[in-house]
Amino acid sequence: MARKLRLEFPGACYHVINRGNYRRNLFAPQGAAEAFERVLFEACPRFGWRLHAFVIMRNHFHLAVETPKPNLSDGMKWLQGTWAARFNRHHGETGRPFQGRFKAPHVELGEPLAAVGNYIHLNPVRAKVVPADRLGEYRWSSFWHFQQERRPAFLIAETLLHECGGLADTKEGWRCYRDYLAAMAEENPRQRQERQQRLSRNWCVGSPEYRQAIKRDLAMLGAKLEQVELLGGGNEAWRQERQTEWERCLRELAAAIPVDLEALPPQRSAFAKVQLAALLKAKTGVYNRWLAERLQMGPPGSVSQYVRRFRLGGGEADPGYRRAMSIVNT
Repeated sequence: MARKLRLEFPGACYHVINRGNYRRNLFAPQGAAEAFERVLFEACPRFGWRLHAFVIMRNHFHLAVETPKPNLSDGMKWLQGTWAARFNRHHGETGRPFQGRFKAPHVELGEPLAAVGNYIHLNPVRAKVVPADRLGEYRWSSFWHFQQERRPAFLIAETLLHECGGLADTKEGWRCYRDYLAAMAEENPRQRQERQQRLSRNWCVGSPEYRQAIKRDLAMLGAKLEQVELLGGGNEAWRQERQTEWERCLRELAAAIPVDLEALPPQRSAFAKVQLAALLKAKTGVYNRWLAERLQMGPPGSVSQYVRRFRLGGGEADPGYRRAMSIVNT
């Protein structure tokens, strides 16, 4: 099976995540986290990356990285390959340390990027490695570096400071930032969990306009949503994304026929309902269950029967059907 596509373009920003193979504690051995940080700090100037946040935990790492050149895949191949070679050589091991291909959800610059950076910095608190009020003591994190008098030029603090209250890049500013993170760690558990899922299991973090722009760019590459799953995101995020796309396409098809979605006949096999179902199935990978619930067409299995009869009966020759097929793009 062909590899899933990654969309790379100048100025793109990503939340990069990878874990140890079989969730192995890759960075627990002495010197392993230090070595990974060293290779990461070699990769950033080599590939021109702007690093907004990072954290190295026992069995995984997170990066919030901006790529002025479209070179994320090349950079990650070098970063992970170089560290793996050094790790295996030092420990006398062979094989792949990481579980597989890294995830890299797209992130919009500005507030969404700051939210990802905050999520990354709070990893040691969520893992109960350090309490929130001592977060700055966790060594393998960009937050530790931000508090130092000198830090690498590729480590970018402006977005975090600006979006978290217009803080100054001073010791006092970083103390305020620590307090800001501590307050986030203490918020309502349900709200905290929902935010964490949005930031860690989604394929794209940003405004609806940004998400649509990314999907348009993917479409220019001839890619469907199903082909880009490894950009990041879990099953729930993808279920919601697909349903959003199906609803958008349904409304565009209804307007092209035209059919009033708010005044569909109650009959399950009404021509307008079946016509819309046939169109959406021709345009997307929509599920029968979603169509059955959205258009009130009865059991999911009935949708296929109705659409089959529609096609056998020459329904695809209907002027409204043909017009919608020619006008609406997915």
